[in-house]
Amino acid sequence: MYYPEELVEEVRMRSDIVDVISSYVKLQKRGGTYFGLCPFHNEKTPSFSVTPSKQMYYCFGCGAGGNVFTFLMEYENLTFPEAVRQLADRAGVELPQEEESEEARKRASRRARILEANKEAGRYFYYQMKGPGGKRAYEYLTGRGLTDETIRRFGLGYSNAYRDDLYQYLKHRGYDDELLKETGLVKIEERGCHDRFWNRVMFPIMDVNGKIIGFGGRVMGDGEPKYLNSPETKVFDKSRNLYGLNYARIWRKPYMLICEGYMDVIAMQQAGFTGAVASLGTAFTSGQASLLRRYTSQVILTYDSDGAGVRAALRAIPILKEAGLSAKVLDLKPYKDPDEFIKNMGAEAFEERIENAVNSFLFEIDVLYRQYDMKDPEQKTAFYNETARKLLQFPEKLERDNYTEAVARRYGIEYEALRSLVNRLGGRMGFEERKPEEPRPPREKKDKEDGIRQSERLLLTWLVEENRAYPAVKGIIGPDDFTEPLYKRAASMVFEGLEAGSLSPADILNHFINDEEEYKEVARLFNTSLTELTKEEREKAFSETAKRVKKHSLDVKSRNVTDISALQELIKEQASLSRLHISLN
Repeated sequence: MYYPEELVEEVRMRSDIVDVISSYVKLQKRGGTYFGLCPFHNEKTPSFSVTPSKQMYYCFGCGAGGNVFTFLMEYENLTFPEAVRQLADRAGVELPQEEESEEARKRASRRARILEANKEAGRYFYYQMKGPGGKRAYEYLTGRGLTDETIRRFGLGYSNAYRDDLYQYLKHRGYDDELLKETGLVKIEERGCHDRFWNRVMFPIMDVNGKIIGFGGRVMGDGEPKYLNSPETKVFDKSRNLYGLNYARIWRKPYMLICEGYMDVIAMQQAGFTGAVASLGTAFTSGQASLLRRYTSQVILTYDSDGAGVRAALRAIPILKEAGLSAKVLDLKPYKDPDEFIKNMGAEAFEERIENAVNSFLFEIDVLYRQYDMKDPEQKTAFYNETARKLLQFPEKLERDNYTEAVARRYGIEYEALRSLVNRLGGRMGFEERKPEEPRPPREKKDKEDGIRQSERLLLTWLVEENRAYPAVKGIIGPDDFTEPLYKRAASMVFEGLEAGSLSPADILNHFINDEEEYKEVARLFNTSLTELTKEEREKAFSETAKRVKKHSLDVKSRNVTDISALQELIKEQASLSRLHISLN
């Protein structure tokens, strides 16, 4: 939903960034700035800063920066409207309700009622497990090593052996047959009504916001099927949800772990690996890969070590690659699954296995290798040829050569022989090399351009942080003197705010929030490091920076001007630049 700019600004102004961030990150005050360990990358020395005067945060280690909205968006993986709503609720700001058609209101109301019924069912199942009839289910869960806290955290429960208990309970709570049928919790037929789940340990399936959208149930005893999931409903699409993602989404490591079942996720999260998720009784899908892409760029597959787990990993790898995710595969042997491994070897050993997880391509080659008898020359040659064909999936020569080298080293193949085979097969298949890149500009020119950008960044930081900076450059330097297009746009807003006496860097950032790269760069503009300098050194650095920006601006304008009188005026300005006095005093 779109919110007016003035309303967004009101929410931001009433949401103190130090107060908000300190509820997520431990901050310590140093002068006028607060510092803490960055929540967006692993570090031991605090480089994450929060500046109340700017209402901004910035990490000098990884470059993450922004205002209170983007902090929530990054940390909680929210959209901008979701962040606005969350902060508005916290600050007590009333937001307008989105106008909907009658049909849309009915759909939303129906979805809400289904979610309410699911929540009520979740409470019912948890209550049943805690009662005398749920003793067997409770002992099953604790026997698997789960603590009471974990059971409560995941809302685990029990559906008793009576076929219509949940139906009767929900009917008494005011839910009609038509809606109960839509929830998938109840089957309503001519012969009567009965629960879908009975005599099962229940696993509520939650969406990323922690709302129960469905259930999975494991039978107690020898019944079939062993695991039963809710059917597709208005709120539950198996192919686009992942079990455990409501907790995994705030995992702060650069990867997430995909496993096969509910118990694996729960055991891993209980052991501290809260980035674990699982698909929902179906093979891994492109929809689930796209969902993961919102939260990470790398996944580690922790499927069972048996044949079915290997096949599942082989099916998932190309889906992950297609979604732009890099993948590794965990070796769980001699144990079958993550739950069993952690119980026997502990969390530290599991962490070591994660660090040594094998690249997904090399895993595919390992599986291929086991299909051939390497003592048979014919099969050995066939393995080499199949491996060479797989190496051709890398279109970039450098990447292909790197993988060729890794495979050759792993299987004791002569590198040049394998590389030659890859090239020959590529030629037969019509494989074409990519054209070489255009020659890069001379390094000297790039260094100069980087130097100018650095000067422009420094000047903008000075203008934001130093009260005396704007009066010192007023009438001499303006937004048009910033030659980098993005910097010029930001400078226009900075100068406008300074002139009006209402400069707000955090508000300026909102204008760039729809472009992630631009947003990060503008955040950096307002947080370029101004090293500790003496008063004289600071004065000299400011003067030189301002003059450098002005000189480059005049040089660029003189190269592009066509009017002779305007050129003469520029030449005069260039000539007088050496006599120009720009001072903080």
